Amino acid sequence: MNEQTLERMRRMKFHGMHRAFKTSLETAPPNALTADELIAFLVDAEYDDRNNRRIERRIQRARFRYKANVEQLHFDIDRNLDKNMMMRFADCNFIDKHENILITGSTGIGKSFVASALGNQACLLGYTAIYTNASKLFVKLKMSKADGSYVKEIARIEKQDLLIIDDFGLQPLDAQNRHMLLEIMEDRHGNRSTIFTSQLPVAKWYDIIGEQTIADAILDRVVHDAHRIELKGESLRKRYGMRNETNMITMQ
Repeated sequence: MNEQTLERMRRMKFHGMHRAFKTSLETAPPNALTADELIAFLVDAEYDDRNNRRIERRIQRARFRYKANVEQLHFDIDRNLDKNMMMRFADCNFIDKHENILITGSTGIGKSFVASALGNQACLLGYTAIYTNASKLFVKLKMSKADGSYVKEIARIEKQDLLIIDDFGLQPLDAQNRHMLLEIMEDRHGNRSTIFTSQLPVAKWYDIIGEQTIADAILDRVVHDAHRIELKGESLRKRYGMRNETNMITMQ
């Protein structure tokens, strides 16, 4: 009977329940659990398994630059990363409030790692997120305009609880990029949260966006009431003599 039950659990894709029941048969003494305790045990196992798989899917779809988490952040490095602020961000209340975070600092200081850590934390807490490099985002959107999938792509971006735009401002925006960014931020303003990382201080974003009227409209939606993390100091890759960012992760 137990073998039949296990097989039916497997066929119904009750993977967590299947593992828990199989383990209980192999390790628990007879009558160790009452009927209601056993049911609760199996249901909890299935619930946890499905929840973990949902988290894994959210993280995979987000495509974060780093497999980072808040616990990996080091605050003993002098780079102006405030531990109390990061712990407040870790509860993702800023997402509930539809607030933005702007992370600026020189190359190699850890901006992308911090953003990825916050993104992973959001996925763990049940929020949807997506990571994108700014240049690749605009290229992809331009291609979607050409193949007719632009509206669908914009809608996909709009519905994410958290959008991370990395390396913003590496090159000036052209007219088409400006209008696409304005459309994204107009959709998300007051409804969703966005994290920007940039090597440039926010005061220089006007010049990068160009065309004052559109720049004002975009930055009004991005900067107003946004939290700012202004990282300082020399490159961590340079400090620790790392050859690539993968090695640097262990130093975060």
